Amino acid sequence: MAPISIKRILISESVDPCCKNILQENGIQVTEKQNMSKDDLIAEIKDYDGLVVRSATKVTADVIKAAGNLKIIGRAGTGVDNVDVDAATIKGIIVMNTPSGNTISAAELTCTLLMIVLMIFQFMGTELYGKILGIVGLGRIGKEVATRMQSFGMKTIGYDPITPPEVTATWGVEQMSLEQLWPQCDYITVHTPLMPSTAGLLNDTSFAKCKKGVKVVNCARGGIIDEDALLRALESRQCGGAGLDVFVEEPPKNRALVNHPNVISCPHLGASTKEAQARCGQDIALQIVDMVMGKSLVGAVNAQVLASTFTPESHQWIKLGESIGAALKSCTTSKQPFSQVQIITQGKHYSSAYMTSAVMVGLLRDGSQSCPNLVNSLTLAKESGVTVTRNHSEGLTQGACEVEISVNGSSYRATGSVQGGVPVLLELNSSVFRQPVSLTGNLLFFKAVASPPLLPSVTGLLATAGVEMESFSAPAARSGDQWYCVGLSSLLGDLGALKPLVKAAAQVSV
Repeated sequence: MAPISIKRILISESVDPCCKNILQENGIQVTEKQNMSKDDLIAEIKDYDGLVVRSATKVTADVIKAAGNLKIIGRAGTGVDNVDVDAATIKGIIVMNTPSGNTISAAELTCTLLMIVLMIFQFMGTELYGKILGIVGLGRIGKEVATRMQSFGMKTIGYDPITPPEVTATWGVEQMSLEQLWPQCDYITVHTPLMPSTAGLLNDTSFAKCKKGVKVVNCARGGIIDEDALLRALESRQCGGAGLDVFVEEPPKNRALVNHPNVISCPHLGASTKEAQARCGQDIALQIVDMVMGKSLVGAVNAQVLASTFTPESHQWIKLGESIGAALKSCTTSKQPFSQVQIITQGKHYSSAYMTSAVMVGLLRDGSQSCPNLVNSLTLAKESGVTVTRNHSEGLTQGACEVEISVNGSSYRATGSVQGGVPVLLELNSSVFRQPVSLTGNLLFFKAVASPPLLPSVTGLLATAGVEMESFSAPAARSGDQWYCVGLSSLLGDLGALKPLVKAAAQVSV
């Protein structure tokens, strides 16, 4: 991936000073403005390439719509539920967080609450030793909680749809389904993001399946535990106690839950340690700097396709994909939008994922406000009703990319590669070029029947228009309708002048 230009960043919340210092040391201008209203942020954001937030700033679709230059939203912490990731993706804005910045702090608070709910609600407490702890969500924080609570002699079981059971077994956590987990636990702690599949994960039904008097802790996100269901479980003593650092609304309006004698509440302190704040501030700044310098991309939640684009070779293949897409689009005679795209890639030295996105950038780029890039091109294609299929094989040593698009019942196809570090076009609509066409500069494609007067006639027409011919690529075949390519000093003002000489013509600048 070519380096992304980030010149000005807005920090809208209290972030550790090291964040600003690191960004400024790397040539990025930083403005700090805290406690802005939504309207203030909408008015302010248009002037910035980047935005750094914590939890309080709500980066809504309206804010993103107003951000004409925004390229990166950095969340100094885990989770991005205060950012409209879908709206950012559609605009091609990278959303980034610091997945490990507050891991230790959140794990330590979880363990603290587990020990507090053990003792505080009764004159006679119980030991942790020998008890069963269920951990829902076995990522970084879940792992750290398991390690610490095992030192008290607790048995740790858990559930995670992503982390493999053989991995969690190496740190002493036996994985099982939620249906198997609920009835076994003396304690339950949740460490998942808040999404439709996790909202209300602990509810009336799941509480009913738990042991009588089960104790629960939530230091992840408000809403993972259904607050009304939790209150009912506390009142019926099905739940013996709860430690809560997060709520659906913060500060919480459900005072009946907060004031319950068997509930310990904290004001969202999971990341509120000096060490965590310094780590998150440093991490987000270094991640942005590394991205700007073209070194790496860490913590991106909506731009995984970019992870393998930080090599000089990837830049060449991305350029090839975009150029093939642009060339094919220029050659479609119909004004109707294309409906299907098939992309076939071959070779070991590049990622088919970013090639697919790159081709779609070239196909979708039309000068409108959509501004397709590698982050949003597939999303924009889906929204436009375009079906994209791709196939990849590593059989060829020489990499190649073949693209076929369907427009109004007609198909157009192009094949290209990278040779000597230069993207080249090998074939266009079944016309194989004698010499690969360098996909750089201003290119004129035309379809015509081969004849001796063709080249002199085209050259004369270009000269009349004040355009110089810089290169000429002819097809290998010498019969029937074939496609030719001419490199131009500038694009022609009127392609209609070619009509007497050719059957179809298109031009593109790549």
